Amino acid sequence: MQHSQAITRKSASNLALAFVLLPKPRREAMATLYAFCREVDDVADEDAVPTGIRRTRLAEWREDIREACTNGQPKFVVNQEFQAVIRQYGLRFELLDELIQGCEMDLDTLTYEDYESLELYCHRVASVVGLLSIEIFGYKNPACREYALHLGKALQLTNILRDVRADAERGRIYLPQAELRRFQVKPEEIMGNQYTERYLALATSVAARARHFYQLARQTLPPEDRRAMVAAELMGSVYWQLLLKLEREQFNVFGPERIRLGKAHKLALILRSMLAHAAGSRQSPYGTA
Repeated sequence: MQHSQAITRKSASNLALAFVLLPKPRREAMATLYAFCREVDDVADEDAVPTGIRRTRLAEWREDIREACTNGQPKFVVNQEFQAVIRQYGLRFELLDELIQGCEMDLDTLTYEDYESLELYCHRVASVVGLLSIEIFGYKNPACREYALHLGKALQLTNILRDVRADAERGRIYLPQAELRRFQVKPEEIMGNQYTERYLALATSVAARARHFYQLARQTLPPEDRRAMVAAELMGSVYWQLLLKLEREQFNVFGPERIRLGKAHKLALILRSMLAHAAGSRQSPYGTA
């Protein structure tokens, strides 16, 4: 699994950060899942490559992961390493395919009309990852799947609020067009990095929806699965703190510096999660403030 672990280490993402709390076998398994997610996402995000070529490459990844899921012989190194994890944890091709469908949405869709269409995207690129992850984490209560669905949407909406400027530079606006009209924010204002009181009201409304999903995740995590979900709970904590920081900055993400949590803050969250895990805490570290 050396190739997958190298991809995970290089990414330095918040998702990979959470793996430190897992036992080694599950940590290595999550590294292979993350590497697969990273590879297909990178294909979709190669804006310099023509859309048709990216679509063909994603189709190749779909067929290759199908080989991995059906005891075939995948050709991509990441999928070769991932195959043993797929077998061990019973990961389903349908979910991996749905993740690729989410990446394919980025090839065609630059805007989303309403929350219904946006949340389908959030489901495919985030909640599906949660559904795959909890199989590796291990759970007892099927209600844990609802937890994964809600937490995935909360994290992705937080991501969207943080990355408005970066996405606009690529010609994308994930904030629903219906909400832009509701708050009288013009798409060209976002494309032009214009921060207004109207944008603040829009972003605050989207943040309230994210908060709703954090609260649902907090409410639906089965008590008997709380210890197994320690890495997911750390993810929730990191992104919750990011949402709070965005709120403190009044969602002004149009400056030259990307709003993010510092390394010391993240290390403190890891330590806090470790202590809470050791103490058997029954409270999720998000969704209350």
